[in-house]
Amino acid sequence: MRFVLVLLTLLGVCGSISAAQAGSVIERVKTRNVVRCGSVERTGLASEAKPGVWSGLNVDICRAIAAAVLGSSERIEYHQYETPKDFDAVRNQQDDVYFLTGSEIAEQKLAGKLVPGPTVFIESNAVMVASTSAVHHVNDLAGDSICFMIGSSVERSLTAYFDALHKNWFRRAFSEDGEMIDTYNVQNCHAIAGEITTLANIRLDPGVNQLLSRILPESLTTFPVIAATGTEDAQWSAIVGWTVDTLINAQRVQTQWYAGGAGAMPISAPELGLDKEWQRRVLASVGNYGDIFNRNLGKGSLLKLDQGLNANYLRGGLLLGPFLE
Repeated sequence: MRFVLVLLTLLGVCGSISAAQAGSVIERVKTRNVVRCGSVERTGLASEAKPGVWSGLNVDICRAIAAAVLGSSERIEYHQYETPKDFDAVRNQQDDVYFLTGSEIAEQKLAGKLVPGPTVFIESNAVMVASTSAVHHVNDLAGDSICFMIGSSVERSLTAYFDALHKNWFRRAFSEDGEMIDTYNVQNCHAIAGEITTLANIRLDPGVNQLLSRILPESLTTFPVIAATGTEDAQWSAIVGWTVDTLINAQRVQTQWYAGGAGAMPISAPELGLDKEWQRRVLASVGNYGDIFNRNLGKGSLLKLDQGLNANYLRGGLLLGPFLE
């Protein structure tokens, strides 16, 4: 009899778990009163200043989603995916929004687990040199030494770039970030290559020789970071997509020809569980995409990156969401 009672209890618990998992994501989010987001750590996009305290563009977009759904931009948890095991959070749909690149999705075999959502940031592989260097373009480095992390996409980008020019370059491959940065800072290699956000962070620390650096204008490779969601719930994917579009469109300036700000694409969608004021609440909480970029990566941050490709299409960038024509 005791065994039967234990078995019934276990079956009840399993049934409750299955029922919770079967519910919509928005119901799950509202029950726990927190939106869970995750990504690899990238300077300016998602950085952990101290345990549990995250900042960056991805983090602010997560806050925007929380403001839309929960009414408060503070109701978030952010998780880092560093090891293959960390990506189990994606495979098991433990988080609600995943900020990932195509390579991360492919390498971890996650395509069947995710709905690819809108682009939130356009990352680039680039090259940095000393400010006093005579080099002004990447092709000026033909025959020179370039530091990079071994096995990274940067190595493939550099190889493809110089192969296309039919020029040689001297490879300085490293397996440790610190060793690579130290080598560059004492100028034992002519340049250093990496993701542009990483390079912007490296130039903040000039090293023992107080080396000042500048990033060369050409991008070796350009690739998007997307806001992906699980395949379990189209309603949730729509909420995330419309939230990101709202941030991007809100950077459009109001003119006599088209609406700007919150009016660029008004979304009235009670069937998604969003109230009439959700877009204005999002923008009041985190600002538009330009505001988010500026404080995390642009002139209002330490990185001082130009918005460039991450500007709205009307401002010469590549970001574009649906809007009222």
